[in-house]
Amino acid sequence: MLRASSGYHLGDPPPPKPALHWMPEHLRERAGWAAQGLALGLAGALLAWPAATFLMKQLRPAPAPVMAHHSFQPVKPVAQAPAPVPRTGTADFGKTKASKQARQLAQWVMAGWDHGGRPFAILDKRLAQVLVFRPDGKLIASTPVLLGYAAGDDSVAGIGLRPIAEVRPSERTTPAGRFVAQPGKNALHEDVLWVDYDAAVSMHRVRVTNPAERRLERLASPTPKDNRISFGCINMPVKFFENTLWPNFGQRGGIVYVLPEKKSMEQVFGEQMKHAKAGPTT
Repeated sequence: MLRASSGYHLGDPPPPKPALHWMPEHLRERAGWAAQGLALGLAGALLAWPAATFLMKQLRPAPAPVMAHHSFQPVKPVAQAPAPVPRTGTADFGKTKASKQARQLAQWVMAGWDHGGRPFAILDKRLAQVLVFRPDGKLIASTPVLLGYAAGDDSVAGIGLRPIAEVRPSERTTPAGRFVAQPGKNALHEDVLWVDYDAAVSMHRVRVTNPAERRLERLASPTPKDNRISFGCINMPVKFFENTLWPNFGQRGGIVYVLPEKKSMEQVFGEQMKHAKAGPTT
């Protein structure tokens, strides 16, 4: 159908291509050379394209590095282990006055290395005095304190869970013994050193919320007879707490020894006495 519609039959040869007799000979020659040159130019361009592309990439400026969208985190310094504490085997009170019981216990602590190289404090309830020691046994400072209203060396079972208004005056004792003290917060979000957490006994800054108790005046008086006023906690002057106790116990805690006032030293600190005689373990 296609061939018939073109004007020739199936058996006929195809018509010859028309000759370009209208173009002069010299123009046909130039056209041939131009076509040949164009073909050669295209071939050369195709061959040169990869090299040109590579050269352009080399000459192109490198892109700026992409910065990650993270906040700068400074490198934390590596925590250094505390320096080893020399085992002197003895406590140094300097010129500070202290009771015979306090000096005896401090010697037991150092001789038996009972504090394990940590800072420690001794509360002498009879003198209402706290003595704070460095790990090497050298006394840092001492201070008068307020303590539990009632005399006694034991806490009432479960007293730490009872509302403070339900604690009777006879139950307001500061317990005696050896305590692993830990820094923390109380219900008022104040810094405290927990001496006996279960019994809610801690060392903290003196509180003056009730003027009738005259706590500041009691601390300043020359006698310990009026220093029994608290529910069992050890109240100390604000400056002493902030400048002495907290810098030494506020990070890792330490050991607090509370001397007895009714029991004997051997009853409360028999282990320390035995270890002192045996010497420190290695």
